[in-house]
Amino acid sequence: MAVMTRPPLNRHLAEFGTTIFAEMSALAARTGAINLGQGFPDTDGPEEIREAAVRALRDGRGNQYPPGTGVPELRTAIADHQRDRYGIDLDPDTEVLVTAGATEAIAAALLALVEPGDEVIALEPYYDSYAACVAMAGGTRVPVTLRPHDGAYVLDVDELRAAVTDRTRLILLNTPHNPTGTVLTRAELTAVAELAVERDLLVVTDEVYEHLVFDDAEHLPIASLPGMRERTVTIGSAGKTFSFTGWKVGWVTASPELTSAVRSAKQFLTYVSSGPFQYAIAEALRLPAAYFDTLRAEHSAKRDLLSEGLAQAGFAVYKPAGTYFVTTDIRPLGAEDGFAFCRSLPERAGVVAIPNAVFYDHREAGAPFVRFAFCKKTEVLEEAVSRLKHLS
Repeated sequence: MAVMTRPPLNRHLAEFGTTIFAEMSALAARTGAINLGQGFPDTDGPEEIREAAVRALRDGRGNQYPPGTGVPELRTAIADHQRDRYGIDLDPDTEVLVTAGATEAIAAALLALVEPGDEVIALEPYYDSYAACVAMAGGTRVPVTLRPHDGAYVLDVDELRAAVTDRTRLILLNTPHNPTGTVLTRAELTAVAELAVERDLLVVTDEVYEHLVFDDAEHLPIASLPGMRERTVTIGSAGKTFSFTGWKVGWVTASPELTSAVRSAKQFLTYVSSGPFQYAIAEALRLPAAYFDTLRAEHSAKRDLLSEGLAQAGFAVYKPAGTYFVTTDIRPLGAEDGFAFCRSLPERAGVVAIPNAVFYDHREAGAPFVRFAFCKKTEVLEEAVSRLKHLS
C-alpha cells in the first residue's frame, strides 16, 4: 500500500485543528455540565418570526434557489435598517449581499479582498474564524492586542498605527467585541478611520452584536464616519439579534465595488442559502423598537446575574459593555492556565467555559482569561452561579 508523503490538509490550515467550541461542547455533553462556552441561546426567538418562516415554506417562497444576492425583501429590509438606525443610505440592489451567516460573510470578504502576501490587522483576542479565513486567503495576520485597563479592554491606537506597513491591506474589526465584550468608542473608531484613510486601507467590520450593547455604550458603525463609506465592508447577522442562530442568515453591506468583489467569492462558497428564512428575517428586521429594547434589557440583566456570581466565586470580572460574553481573570483563584482550568472546570463545578488564549496569537497574553456566555435562561445561569460558588 502506497504511503502519502504529503499531509492531506492544506498547509495554510495546518495550525487549525478541531475548534475549542467543539471540544468544550463535547466535554459538556460527556459530563452533564452546564455549557456556558459556545455562544448560542437556549431558547428560540420571537414566535411570529418562526411562523413567518413556516409561512414562507408553505407558500413556496425560498424552497428553490433564491437570488444569488438574497431575496429582494430581505435586501430592502437590511438597507432600511441601516438607514433608520445609522443614517447609512444603501442601494439594496448593488450594496447589500445576503450570506450564510456572518461566518461566510467574513470568509467571502477576506477571500475576495486579500491576496497572498497581504497583511491583515486583527484585534486580538479575535473570533477564531478570522485567523483561518486570513490563512485560506494566503494573507498574513497581524494581531493588535486589546488590553485590560480599569475593568475594560481598550485599543492602543499607537500600537495599531505601528502595526501598519506597506503590505497592510485591511483592518479587521469586531465591535461589539467577542470575546472581551468591549464596544469600541467613537474616539477609538475615529482614530481607526483616520488611519485607514491616511494609509488607504480597507476595513472589514463584524457587527453581529450591534443590538446587544448595554448601559451607556453606543454602537457606531465605522462606515458612517468620514472617508469610510467607500472603504468599509460591514457584516451583520440575524442569529444573535433574533435568537435563530441555526438559520444562518447574515449579510454584507458596502459600496457597489466592494459588494461585487465579495459576491465574486461568495458565489463559489454556498452560492445561496436559507431561502425561506430570508423572508422571515426580512420581517424580523421590521419588528418595533420595543423588541430591541427588551432584548437589550433581558441580556443586560443576565449579564449582571452572571457577572456578580462569577465575582462572588472569586473571579476577577471584566463586565462587558456588549455581546453575549463575560471575560474573567482566573488568577485570583490561584490558576494561570486557562486551558487547564476550563478542562477541569466541568468536573470541579459542573460548568463549561472557554479559555480566551485560543483567540490570541500571543497566547501568553490571554493565558489567565476565561470566557463565559450569558445568553441562557435565567434559571440556567442561576444554577451555574450556584455551582461556581464552590470554587471560592
